[in-house]
Amino acid sequence: MMLQRPSADSSGPGFTPLVVVELASDTKEEAIAWLLSRIRDQQHNGGAELLVEQLGPGVEGQEKENPNMFVVGASWQRLLSGAEDVGLFKEFSDGSMRGFTCANKHNFKDFKGDGDDFLSMAECQYIIKHELDTLRAKDETHVPGYTQVKLYPGKSIIRRLQSKGILIQFFPLHEKEELKRLSFSWYKKMKLSFQPLDDIRHYYGEGQALYFGFLEYFTIALVPMALIGVPYYLFDWEDYDKYVVFAVFNLIWCTVILELWKRCSASLAYSWGTLSRKKAFEEPRPGFHGVLGFNPVTGREEPLYPNAKRQLRIYLVSLPFVLLCLYLSLYVMMIYFQMEGWALSVYDEEPTFWTGILLFIPSIIYAVVIEIMNLIYRYAAEFLTEWENHRLESSYQNHLVLKVLVFNFFNCFASLFYIAFVMQDMVLLRQSLATLLITSQILNQFMEAFLPYWLQRRRNKKMIHKVRKRRTLEDKELPLAEQVRLEAEMSTYLGTFDDYLELFLLFGYVSLFSCVYPLAAVLVVLNNVTEVYSDAFKMCHVFKRPFSDPAANIGVWQLAFEAMSVIAVVTNFALIGMSPQVKAYFPESETQLILWTVAIEHGLLAFKFILTFLIPDVPKHIQIKLAHLEFESLEALKKKPKHPSIRLFIIYTAYG
Repeated sequence: MMLQRPSADSSGPGFTPLVVVELASDTKEEAIAWLLSRIRDQQHNGGAELLVEQLGPGVEGQEKENPNMFVVGASWQRLLSGAEDVGLFKEFSDGSMRGFTCANKHNFKDFKGDGDDFLSMAECQYIIKHELDTLRAKDETHVPGYTQVKLYPGKSIIRRLQSKGILIQFFPLHEKEELKRLSFSWYKKMKLSFQPLDDIRHYYGEGQALYFGFLEYFTIALVPMALIGVPYYLFDWEDYDKYVVFAVFNLIWCTVILELWKRCSASLAYSWGTLSRKKAFEEPRPGFHGVLGFNPVTGREEPLYPNAKRQLRIYLVSLPFVLLCLYLSLYVMMIYFQMEGWALSVYDEEPTFWTGILLFIPSIIYAVVIEIMNLIYRYAAEFLTEWENHRLESSYQNHLVLKVLVFNFFNCFASLFYIAFVMQDMVLLRQSLATLLITSQILNQFMEAFLPYWLQRRRNKKMIHKVRKRRTLEDKELPLAEQVRLEAEMSTYLGTFDDYLELFLLFGYVSLFSCVYPLAAVLVVLNNVTEVYSDAFKMCHVFKRPFSDPAANIGVWQLAFEAMSVIAVVTNFALIGMSPQVKAYFPESETQLILWTVAIEHGLLAFKFILTFLIPDVPKHIQIKLAHLEFESLEALKKKPKHPSIRLFIIYTAYG
């Protein structure tokens, strides 16, 4: 990527704009001047040493346009030093992945000439984000022009401006030509092939690429189950008792695929240079507040909030609220069963085509209500987790994921567990599972793909209509000012949380109860195929480009899927124990049946955990490469001249 390329728009900056910074339209001039000077200042003066220019007016220069929009870029040398600062791993001349250093830049495989194409645009934008995030206050006591917005030495300037509403947003720009090429290879060609994960990673970063890699892997892993499920559905459809073989297959399948995914994920992360990358030190979240105190780790002043107070908020407010929501979900479920009973009684009195259709109505209504409840609860969970005032983003995400997963699991699966193990009605279980699965997939596709696409088309039409008043139809490239304003109005991509949550629930439907509805895997495969195309379209045309996330795995979601697989083992074995074939072996003693079922189920769980240890998370050849790299690092460290005080310490520890 050539960074010194001037903009196509003659009024644009003399550098390649990578990131857009938008301040509030009423931001005071002295605050703007101060922020820009800090961004442009040399690093040794505490600045970011980046290039920044104000964006020109739009085509019509309307008064309602925000004048406080700025584009940020950097010189190539600044980006290379930034790559070293963030610990970027790149491929070395010997094929291994190593942390980039400017001193050894010519020893890296793809570094040619001045290294203009060495860093991807996503990596450059991530570096700029890192430099802006680490821009800290020096001796300022407040933001110029805003005496109430206090600052103290070491405080992150960008986070402070965000939390006070002065900084509205900052986001990376799309690169039109590269986006066109990616769109064509990703979703515009309808073909049966793997996704271009390396291209996705190159454009969007490792976090996004790992999500699409997991989506692809999950879809392929479902194919054997779908292939078994179709003939099973066709030939044993009315024989609900013959689900034992399918349940046994579920037990093995849900364990093996997750273990193999860890190896696949490790291979991808190693090839992308994130597997051995050191995790950056986490700074406090923008929304975190507390009494100003001294952090013994960083040596800086920052807000401190008592952990005991946070725990009280979690256990005395958040936990009771979650339990209340679970009770409401249970209450709605009982209403659904009453509706189901009424529909069944109507059908029994007059079995016609229309009363047969009526049998599915309660399940459809319940499925819609479940989605609405999940949505409302999600907003409540976000509000509560914000109110708990977690210091770190990782802690905030973990608590939010836990709240949402517990409620969604209970809300989506409680009725199926009740039908399976309390009512023990396999016909109703199959019908409810099919209706819930199909309805939730239709609603998700509408909410995630069609609605955002329609809203974005409306916004785009307004902007393009303005542009075409001044430009000919043949000139399809938007000027920089219009391009920036168009992207600024796009929806903000909120991360992969909702995408992983949807896959988690689909995994639950398949692994828990698909033995009584074999077509579940087929439906999920079809859903995932359309999900790939709809998600790809959204990423390219509906949302702002997200910043790269240098992830090494799918994080807390791996634990969530593994927890679901443990529940799947218990559920499937309970269904096997309830089957007439197994009950026939214990005609007289139900207690014996339960004891044998529990004993074998515990044995299978033990086997599952043994399998987890037997299958290495990281392939052997990658383990060897990582060990070799660590050995070389230690050898290089030994050869470095040591400071006298370090030598004395080594002598003291050796002979002391």
